[in-house]
Formats: sequence, C-alpha cells, structure tokens
Amino acid sequence: MTPDLLFWLKALAALVIGLVLGFVHFGMLASVTEDYLAGRAMRAVIVQVLRLAVLGAVLFALVRLGALPLLAGALGIIAARAIVLRRRRPEP
Repeated sequence: MTPDLLFWLKALAALVIGLVLGFVHFGMLASVTEDYLAGRAMRAVIVQVLRLAVLGAVLFALVRLGALPLLAGALGIIAARAIVLRRRRPEP
C-alpha cells in the first residue's frame, strides 16, 4: 500500500468513525433530556459524562493520527449532528 493511499484511508476511516460517533452522541441526547425531566438526574449526569468522555477519547485518538483524520472525524460528527437534529425537528 502506498503512503498516499494509507493517508486517505485513515481520513476516510476517521470520517466514518465521526459519523457513527456523532449519531450515537447526539442520539443519546434525547435520552439524557428525558432523564432530567423525569427526575433521574444522577443517571442523566452519568450518561452525559460518559458521552463527553467517549467523544473526547475518540477525538484524542484522531489527533494522534494527524490533522486530516481529526478534521475528517470532526466533519463526520457535525454531519451526524445535522442529520439527527433534522430527524428530531417537528414538522411545521
């Protein structure tokens, strides 16, 4: 495998990882909100901290791969956020 191909495969993998992480991260946001509203604040805080810890750990791993994988992963997270919010938004 050539170095250029490996470079772009890392970026593509980071994009996919970012998309998956973004869907999970923002998909769980509704669960955290429901827990807060139902009075299960401790569970909501634990889930929130875990969400942020996993997000931070994955982004740190992408930093170790380089700038392009980090940017590709961040793009995946942002794209997943837009998709999740569009699906959750009530129709007018």
